[in-house]
Amino acid sequence: MKLRLIPALMALVLGLFFTQAGYAQAPAPDDRVAVRAVVDNYLHGLKFNDVESLKKAFWPDARLFFTKTDGSLGQLTQEQWYAGFAQAAGKESKADLKVASLEVTNDVAAVKVVETYPSARYTDYISLVRFSGQWQIVNKIYTEQKAAK
Repeated sequence: MKLRLIPALMALVLGLFFTQAGYAQAPAPDDRVAVRAVVDNYLHGLKFNDVESLKKAFWPDARLFFTKTDGSLGQLTQEQWYAGFAQAAGKESKADLKVASLEVTNDVAAVKVVETYPSARYTDYISLVRFSGQWQIVNKIYTEQKAAK
């Protein structure tokens, strides 16, 4: 009886192992490429003050959240944020923009972007969701660090 139990237990253990291993699989390369393409539109929009590139990256109802100088929560709609690009539209900023991390799990992704300007550094955490067959940024939170004088 004990000998018959061993193969059954081994099958159960191996089944659990392979089931759990499926959760640890890396995202499909196509998903990483697609997420990076959306992030590249975002970076291009920031670098060149290009609202059309930003609109390609963001879901229209996405919000941007940050901490105001008084410590309260601030938020911007896409239209409010885009209005800030109007004066510099098309001009290249002096920013150094880097993707610090990019993670994809099934139909969601999280990306950390570091924007270094002469006067400040911003750290953005952007959330993307794949829906209707495409990836879009649905949320952005960010913080600002003033440059030392």
